[in-house]
Amino acid sequence: MLDKEVQKKANRRNIFKLVISQFLINLGDVLINPKVTLPWLLQSLGAPLYLLGWLVPIRESGSLLPQLIIAHFIYKVKVRKWVWVLGSLIQSLCVVVIGCAALLLDGVSAGWAIIVALIVFSVARGLNSVASKDVLGKTVVKNKRGRVTGWSSSASGLITIGIAVCTLFFFDNIQGNVSFYIWGIVAATMIWLFAALIYSLVQEPLSEVGDKGVNFIDVFKELSLLRTDSVFREFVIARSLFLCAALSAPYYVLIAQQRSENGVLILGLFILSSGLASLLSSPFWGLFSDHSSRKVMMFSSLLSAFTGVALFSTVKLFPQTSFTTLLIVILYFVLSVAHQGVRIGRKTYLVNLGEGNKRTSYVSVSNTIIGFILLAMSSISLLTYSISLASLVLVFSIITLAGVYMVIRLPEV
Repeated sequence: MLDKEVQKKANRRNIFKLVISQFLINLGDVLINPKVTLPWLLQSLGAPLYLLGWLVPIRESGSLLPQLIIAHFIYKVKVRKWVWVLGSLIQSLCVVVIGCAALLLDGVSAGWAIIVALIVFSVARGLNSVASKDVLGKTVVKNKRGRVTGWSSSASGLITIGIAVCTLFFFDNIQGNVSFYIWGIVAATMIWLFAALIYSLVQEPLSEVGDKGVNFIDVFKELSLLRTDSVFREFVIARSLFLCAALSAPYYVLIAQQRSENGVLILGLFILSSGLASLLSSPFWGLFSDHSSRKVMMFSSLLSAFTGVALFSTVKLFPQTSFTTLLIVILYFVLSVAHQGVRIGRKTYLVNLGEGNKRTSYVSVSNTIIGFILLAMSSISLLTYSISLASLVLVFSIITLAGVYMVIRLPEV
């Protein structure tokens, strides 16, 4: 009985540390956001415009593509929280490089220095991604894992709301103030270091180690899981189709901007909607995922698809009206709620699907494949040359519905 009480206390402490460390990482991400703050910084420094187009692909795919190789090194590590700590330390150094580039360089040299730092930063984030799911599975009991991700995402939403308030009320004062951003870089560096410290205090049992990783060619043998493990294969297919829900989000913003004269106000409202969605819905999705992560993926992806259909219908029925803009913001809020459900549900499902090194294999293989598919699916945006933005969102919604069908086929874990 005493051992159970000790285990419960250790479990609660681990949950607290994991939530706090993830909260700090999310806070740091806000300060070097490749969709908002980094483009602003590059423009302020006079960097070439073509570099701005590389920011999001580098940040997203850069952390996913190397995970198969990263996992093979992790197989030999008994205490894997240190891999997460190493990733955070490298990211903090990359943030320092970005700050130095902003302070000492300008133009092309500043732009390329920031791009190189972002590449290393993204690869380091891959260390965090692979290790975090393994540590979560080892340190938190199965029926509590979803809420860890949920509360972390909720805290991230609170941060996003703060950014939205700054955008709405202080944008004119911040715009063009590079020194303000440099101080933000300093803060981000300290945040990553503090996150590493908190995570290092997690009580983690030893992992099983094997002979994997001895031969570099063996790295690619992990891909055979897609052939031999039917449940994992169908999960990866479903997750790939769900990418369309995330890829459709920017087009909500573009459609609203086309129908509004106040771009800053619209930007602030969309950031606020995203933050509120994370803050309010993530704890619910986390608790729901502890009950059935499969149903969370199914319901949230269905909600995402229907939101896209509603957007298409709204644009067609109410063209060029101020009412349309407000309605699109509301639909974006619903889409953000759905996206949180998809994200939390698939993370929880993947952690629960395997144990030990098999879980690490699942994470690394799926993320590597998703990195390639993300780059490929980005090409769907080329359809904007032949169809309207609203029609493109409808296409994304139809593809998401195919993902719903794949999730229905998955078993409960």
